[in-house]
Amino acid sequence: MLGQFVYDRLEEAAQFSQSGPGVTRLFLSPEHKQVATLIRDWMTQAGLHTEIDAAGNIIGRDAKAQQGAPTLIMGSHQDTVVCGGKYDGMLGVALPIAVIGDLYNRNIDLPFGIEIVAFGDEEGTRFQSTLVGSRALAGTFDPKALDATDDHGISVRAALRDFGCDPDAIAPLKRDRKNTLGFLEIHIEQGPVLESRDLPVGIVTALTGIERHRVLIKGKASHAGTTPMDKRQDALLAAADIIHKVNQVCHETEGMVGVVGKIEVSPNAVNVIPDTVDLTIELRAPERTVRLNGRGAILSSLGTIAQNRTVAITADKTYEAEGVPCANWMMNGLEAAIGKQGLAPLRLFSGAGHDGLAMHDLCDIGMLFVRCKDGLSHHPDEAITAADADIAAHVLAEYLQNLARFCPKLAK
Repeated sequence: MLGQFVYDRLEEAAQFSQSGPGVTRLFLSPEHKQVATLIRDWMTQAGLHTEIDAAGNIIGRDAKAQQGAPTLIMGSHQDTVVCGGKYDGMLGVALPIAVIGDLYNRNIDLPFGIEIVAFGDEEGTRFQSTLVGSRALAGTFDPKALDATDDHGISVRAALRDFGCDPDAIAPLKRDRKNTLGFLEIHIEQGPVLESRDLPVGIVTALTGIERHRVLIKGKASHAGTTPMDKRQDALLAAADIIHKVNQVCHETEGMVGVVGKIEVSPNAVNVIPDTVDLTIELRAPERTVRLNGRGAILSSLGTIAQNRTVAITADKTYEAEGVPCANWMMNGLEAAIGKQGLAPLRLFSGAGHDGLAMHDLCDIGMLFVRCKDGLSHHPDEAITAADADIAAHVLAEYLQNLARFCPKLAK
C-alpha cells in the first residue's frame, strides 16, 4: 500500500529533530541538513535529479522538467515549529515523491514536467522570517530578509553560507511563469472539518489572509491594597476588554478567526496595579472584506475601552498578507480525482498560511487536504493514518494522469 510506504517514510524523517517532544527541525539547522540527505535519496529513487538551491530548498526534477518542458511544481516545507508534529509540511514532500516514484516504476509517462520542492522555511520559527524558499521561486524574495537573525545573532545570510548555499544566487531561482503550469500542495488539514464529515481528503478553495497588530496600553501603577476601585487606571483590565472584543467579533463574523496570542504585563507584581500591557492581535480570513470589517469593529472599540478604563491605547499593524484563491481548474481536477475514489468531494478554505501564499505570485495554486486526528497540528500528537495517505496518493496519481483535461496551458 502506497500510503503505508509514505507513512513509514514520515516516521523515518521525524528522527531528524532536536531533542524534546515531537519534531523540532528548523531552517538551515543540522537537522535540516540531515533530512535533506534523506529527501534527496527519496527523490533519486523516484527518478528525479536533485539539488539544494541557493535558498536552502531541496529540489527534485524529472527529465522533462530538466529539458524545459511545461512543469507542474509540487511540494511543501521540511521545517517545523518547536515541538511540532511529523506531518505538517513533510506529508506534502513525501507523498508526491512516492506517487511520482510509483508512476516512474510503472513506466507511466506524464505529458509535462514534474518538479518537487521541499521548501526550507515556511514556519519562520528560527529567524522570524517566513516563505524564504517559495518567495525565491516566485521571484518576490526581499534581500533584506537575509539580515534577519536568530536568537544567537546568526543571520540568514551567514546560515545559508554555513549550509553550503550562496545567498547572492537567490534572485536567479525565479521560475519562468510561462513555463510553470501551477503549484500543488498536499497538506494535513490542521482543523476538524474533514474528521467531522468522515472524509479522508478535501479540496482547498483559498488560503487565508492574515494580519497582525501590536497594541500598547498605558495606565498607572499604584498600590493594589490602597487604591480605590473607581480610581484605578488598570491596563490589564483594558487588555481584558480588548481580548473579549476580539473574541466577540470573530464569533459574530462568519469566515473570520482571531486571537490575542501574546501578552506582556508590567510591572507584573502580585500587589501592584498593572500600568503597561503589550499585546498582539492576529486576524485571519480568506476574504479581504471580511477581515477588514472585523478589524474595523475591533480597532474602533479601542477608544471607548481607553475612556472607560482611563488608559491610553495605541495600535500598530505589524504584518499583513492577503488571502489567495485556489485556481478553479486545479480544484475541478482534484474534485474529479476524488470522485474516482468513490468519495464525496468537499471544498473548504484553509485557515493557515502556506507556501502557496508566495507561489500565487508565480502561478495558479491548488491544495489537497488530508484528514488529521482531532484537527490537531503544531503539536507532538499530530496524527494521520496510512489509509488516508493511501487515498490521497491515489487521488494525486489520478489527478496527474488527467491534468491535461483541466490545465489551460496544456489545452493550448
